[in-house]
Amino acid sequence: MSAIAMVELWRGGMLESQHLGHAVICRAGGEIAEAWGDPNITIFPRSSCKMLQALPLMESGAADTAGLTDRQLALACASHQGAALHTDAVAQWLAGLGMAETDLRCGSHFPDDRPARNALIKTDDSPCQFHNNCSGKHAGFLTLNQYLRGGPEYVDPTHPVQQAVRAATEEVAGETSPLYGIDGCSAPNFALSLHGLARAMAFFAGANPEGDLRNRAAARLTRAMAAFPEMVAGEGRACTALMRAMGGRVAVKTGAEAVFVAILPDQKLGVALKITDGTTRASEAAIAALLVHLGALDAAHPTAQAYINTPQRNWRGFETGQLRIANGFV
Repeated sequence: MSAIAMVELWRGGMLESQHLGHAVICRAGGEIAEAWGDPNITIFPRSSCKMLQALPLMESGAADTAGLTDRQLALACASHQGAALHTDAVAQWLAGLGMAETDLRCGSHFPDDRPARNALIKTDDSPCQFHNNCSGKHAGFLTLNQYLRGGPEYVDPTHPVQQAVRAATEEVAGETSPLYGIDGCSAPNFALSLHGLARAMAFFAGANPEGDLRNRAAARLTRAMAAFPEMVAGEGRACTALMRAMGGRVAVKTGAEAVFVAILPDQKLGVALKITDGTTRASEAAIAALLVHLGALDAAHPTAQAYINTPQRNWRGFETGQLRIANGFV
């Protein structure tokens, strides 16, 4: 099955650009409720799967041993802005483990948070690994690694930390990952079918907070993300804005190259989508449209309107076009 048109840019009454993609809505039992495009396409989930990567942290007992809070668990699932609230939280987390920035293996990059970025530029300072958008996930890896007494190179695909991540990912997705790639933060990213990724999100959506260890772990991670949306991304980011707009009832997570997932506990549904050209503006519009379609996001909410059928303006503020949801999608 081919990708379908999901998001379009119109200018001067003409279709200027078109973003194709695939999407799956899955029930907690694993079956597909709705799909567009090819549900069996194999993708790299990228950072959309961070709650899967955090499952071994929970299931092993490492999180409880370290006394991690829900705020820290949200950070473990984050692709954060590198704002002070994020970098300070990671620094304090590692200090509590008796570790330092040099124990991280995620690499450094300038933060997306403008005040933090400007502060570095003004002082002619360099970013550190705390600024990496994945540093919260890596703090989780280090917590698990300390509990397992593993070696320092915890991002190696053969390391016990990553083997635990792979096992949890495959079990929850209900399929064997055919391969892995190395993500921007140096950790392996295990490929899945889009259906498998949606199935995993549906498991999280249906997880019983009073159930077995895995169910309790998944339910707590979902609750943490929804309760602390500012830790999952940051101001001005779609993940944070959408979760706030839905009042903490839904957890959503973006991934690089235009992947997006959603966990809807009230409906026990999981959502996964992939825009084939990797454009973030399209994945954000598509996930917002799906959330409206499912009744989780009010179409009249300002956040929904900011991502769906959005006016495009030039540098003088004139409306020059519109980003629209394509006909035939939701």
